[in-house]
Amino acid sequence: MTELAMTKPVTAVKRKSVFQAIWKYKALTALALPGILFLLINNYLPMFGIFVAFKDLNYTKGIWGSDWVGFANFKFLFTGNDAYIIIRNTLLYNSVFIAINTVLAVLFAVILNEVKNRYLMRFYQSAMLLPYFVSMVIVGYVVFGFLNPELGFVNKALLEPAGKMGISWYGEAEYWPYILTFVNTWKSIGYLTVVYLAAIVGIDPEYYEAARMDGATRWQQMTRITIPLISPVIIIMTLLAIGRIFNADFGLFYQATLAAGALKPTTDVIDTYVYNALLVSGNTGLASAAGLLQSVVGFILVVTVNTLVRKFSNENALF
Repeated sequence: MTELAMTKPVTAVKRKSVFQAIWKYKALTALALPGILFLLINNYLPMFGIFVAFKDLNYTKGIWGSDWVGFANFKFLFTGNDAYIIIRNTLLYNSVFIAINTVLAVLFAVILNEVKNRYLMRFYQSAMLLPYFVSMVIVGYVVFGFLNPELGFVNKALLEPAGKMGISWYGEAEYWPYILTFVNTWKSIGYLTVVYLAAIVGIDPEYYEAARMDGATRWQQMTRITIPLISPVIIIMTLLAIGRIFNADFGLFYQATLAAGALKPTTDVIDTYVYNALLVSGNTGLASAAGLLQSVVGFILVVTVNTLVRKFSNENALF
């Protein structure tokens, strides 16, 4: 009885202190409120749709009235004829994207840090970051402008003047792993570069001054000072990317390829496969099952990789 009696006042005090803190920082709370509401509406309310992944959704019955089908929607993802191809493509593309974008972003960030003219620095940053904000629909048209078999820049301005036959780009699947990797890097690398550049700018210049006094070269400064000191940021960004390794960039694989049927063996990924299946069958449960599977796999991968990082370097772990 005594312990129970003591617990109630302590709980009441904690609640009171929370409300006092909110009131004390009411201006900051008001600033954070729109973001919190957006997070709740956009990220947490849709989580109730998880139930759709286990149901044969009937719009007349509603979500709760529809029949349970268990893991039938998940079974369709793995037993289809294209299951191996779409999972392989998704994992391989994202693995290549993570590796190339991380290496190039760090390299460009180091190079940009050497630019001393602030106007040139701003210009380079803006030029690299601009593609990140361009809609993938527009990117798809830009790619088509280059690769149009009849009037595209590559065929008309490069191949034909060199005496080579034009290529039917949207009918030849073997070229697209390289094309998609290039487009993804061009569009995404600016964001990562700015993030890593911000981390490099935050390094104390005294480290570099001491290294120069000891006769360290630029390469030694980069490998012994810059990269080790920004490694926590690199690990965090890599972990976040690994968490989405089972999610493909739908815009990249659908818009840039113009959803060409001849390219499907090379460019079909989980997201495009589910989208096409949804258009044909209208199976909302399949789409929900794919989304849930991607989230669960991403969560497991993040926890696993973070555990491995914590074993080698506890201070660099995300959590």
